[in-house]
Amino acid sequence: MKKIVLATSNAKKIIEMENILKNYSINVDKVPDTFNPDETGTTFEENAYIKAYEAAKLTNLPSLADDSGLVVDALDGKPGIYSSRYESTDEKRINRILNELSEYKNNERTARFVCAMALVKPDGETLFSCKGICEGIITATRSGSGGFGYDPIFHVTDKNKTMAELTLEEKNLVSHRGKALKQMLEWMKNNF
Repeated sequence: MKKIVLATSNAKKIIEMENILKNYSINVDKVPDTFNPDETGTTFEENAYIKAYEAAKLTNLPSLADDSGLVVDALDGKPGIYSSRYESTDEKRINRILNELSEYKNNERTARFVCAMALVKPDGETLFSCKGICEGIITATRSGSGGFGYDPIFHVTDKNKTMAELTLEEKNLVSHRGKALKQMLEWMKNNF
């Protein structure tokens, strides 16, 4: 069985990824408490690599990392790579987005979740990288209690629900992270 480390300390992200990975012959380790990479990249791809490489060096295992965020068209792509740092809490981040979009009509509130994923060896070599995207609309109000982050205000067009209204299994099928992880697992199945 292959062994990797997930380069995240976000418990909810770990649950989502482990839910998908459980059906594959991959043993998943968690990062040590000292994991605290400096996300200095200017793209999702650069930040995914930074996190994966840091975790790989700490554990001496291949490391899988993602960098994800919300890209809102009316806000010129904000919050983008700063999604988790847009404000200090999920509640404040959601309030800021809703406030910034308060004058926009529904058809002007287009957005997407983006996830860049990288599998990196301890020597820094990238084994594989990919990207997943989920298109949607930012709602005017919160709906649903599942998920995390911006999920309560992100309406998934294909499902006619917010990300927070989807079950974990439904979310993993349509989410940016689920799509990227599916590509990663396809690669790993044949190459890892």
